[in-house]
Amino acid sequence: MTGCGCNDTANMLCRAQDAARRRVLWSVMAINLALFAGEFTAGWWADSSALQADSLDSLGDAGVYLLSLAVIAGSDRQRAGAAVIKGAIQGVFGLAVLAEVARRAWFGAEPLAPIMVIAASVALVGNLVCFGLLSRFRVDDLNMRSVWLCSRNDLVNNVGVILAAALVAWSGTAWPDLVVGVMVAALFLHTSWQVLRAAWRPWRHPEADRRSLTTESTP
Repeated sequence: MTGCGCNDTANMLCRAQDAARRRVLWSVMAINLALFAGEFTAGWWADSSALQADSLDSLGDAGVYLLSLAVIAGSDRQRAGAAVIKGAIQGVFGLAVLAEVARRAWFGAEPLAPIMVIAASVALVGNLVCFGLLSRFRVDDLNMRSVWLCSRNDLVNNVGVILAAALVAWSGTAWPDLVVGVMVAALFLHTSWQVLRAAWRPWRHPEADRRSLTTESTP
């Protein structure tokens, strides 16, 4: 039916949804930048690989959210391309954390458990807020799902750092901190693989994906 205003309504709803995503992404980006500054400083002070790895995760997430903001209203290929960049960023951070853990293992480290617990607990609260804000958008598209995966990983990382601090205090050695640093790096690399595997084909062959979807929807 012509003149029913259905297209106008749909466009208005899309714009409202995009505006809601932007508000949430700006909020979680600001939270993660603040967490990076606090955790990186605390990690340097506490001589903790796990805490500094967690701070890099927050910095990477802030970059991911900025990319997501740039392509919210973009084409499917642009959103897939942003997801490819996010996956690559996660992989680079994973390798960087592994290198830092190896350096600390070689030269020695004396992590301070109380500082680790305080910093990671504050980060856990901040990331719970981010996770709650992003959860409603996790099934929207590949772009928002990759963002939600980053937020989920943050919670795992924070709990890991708190556990590492408890084990450092209990054992009197730096090894629990180094082990958790390796685990955080492994999580970075796993997420990188997940996102890259999901985004690579839509980015390289968007036409093929659209044809596939059209064929599957044809009775």
